[in-house]
Amino acid sequence: MSNNCATALLVYTMMQIFVVLSFIETKGMSIAPYFGLVLLVAVIIPFCRKYEKRWENYADSGLSTQSIAARFRRDQITLWVLTFGLPFVFIAIIKAVGAIV
Repeated sequence: MSNNCATALLVYTMMQIFVVLSFIETKGMSIAPYFGLVLLVAVIIPFCRKYEKRWENYADSGLSTQSIAARFRRDQITLWVLTFGLPFVFIAIIKAVGAIV
């Protein structure tokens, strides 16, 4: 799971840079979008760390191989759905706030 989390974090960060930051239009040299990027990446790091910790505990859990494989696949799918989905959720939130303001 560590490899999945590390790769997902890199993909998530790249999507934040190329998708979300390109969507945010700024006038002049505003640094606010970059602070937002750091915040969005910092929010996801504890989530990835939680996944890694959970899998460290599964090694001694006594569960069957099939049960562990099913849980791994479920966590892997969840991780990747969030990796690809959250940047677009953030864009939707930015659009909604922009429509209100």
